[in-house]
Amino acid sequence: MSELEAECRRRVGTMVRRKYRLDSLLGYGAMGAVFAATHRNGNRVALKVLHPILAHQEDIRNRFLREAYVANRVPHPGVVRIADDDDDDDLRTVFLVMELLEGATLSDRANAYGGKLRAIDAVKAAVRVLDVLAVAHELGIIHRDVKPENVFCCTSGEVKVLDFGIARVAELTSVTRSNQIMGTPAFMAPEQASGRIREVDARTDVWAVGALLFRLIAGRDVHLAPNATVQLIYAATQQAPLIASTGAPVSPALGSIIDRALLMDKEARWSSAREMQAALATALPTGGLVTKTVVQGSGS
Repeated sequence: MSELEAECRRRVGTMVRRKYRLDSLLGYGAMGAVFAATHRNGNRVALKVLHPILAHQEDIRNRFLREAYVANRVPHPGVVRIADDDDDDDLRTVFLVMELLEGATLSDRANAYGGKLRAIDAVKAAVRVLDVLAVAHELGIIHRDVKPENVFCCTSGEVKVLDFGIARVAELTSVTRSNQIMGTPAFMAPEQASGRIREVDARTDVWAVGALLFRLIAGRDVHLAPNATVQLIYAATQQAPLIASTGAPVSPALGSIIDRALLMDKEARWSSAREMQAALATALPTGGLVTKTVVQGSGS
């Protein structure tokens, strides 16, 4: 157990703002941890808590809190709603109050089956992720961190896209420095990995969905590397291998869809999340696939 995980687990059982009891640790990352929590009125919620060591840094606090603004702007049932944000002076931290989900992330589901999912199951999830992204993109919101850990499969059958914390909003581009690289190296498109932030657009998220399918079906990252730094370099400079070259069980049609999403040349990828979604919906038997969600006010 890492020191960071141990620190997060020590918070279980404590109170936040004297009204939320942290019941269990659901997950953690570089910026914060997510806990299942119970309000003093008995309501169960999820609390995303910024690590106390980061809470004094104003730019990080602002970025953490803006997730609520960005996520709630996307009118799609596949986005986790953020009900409130607050701070706790005693704990020197800030937190978001979110709906508590039941189920597992795509990462956890794949790990339960040896690191892979059946192609049909991966595609079903990707079609729903692309539906969320299409609505977000229409609003000028680019997620920039699509990966299996950020896709949640609810026991109800719904698929939720998590963590809009580093999303880029067209009218808020000044929030981050132009040369700041943000995201997860294994799921970064070349323009994102090389820091060409002004070139990041909907096709950057399309690349990430291709990388998500590659990981779930092939059971490995697009670029194999000894560490995240080298992986970032490969993402910025090397063309992704064809998924069929890994021995992954994909049909030629599905393989070509994933390969096109992972092209270095942005102009040659799928032009939009909606276009890739439509292609995936025809690549495999469509029983149970949702190809498009019509959301009032989304323009879709």
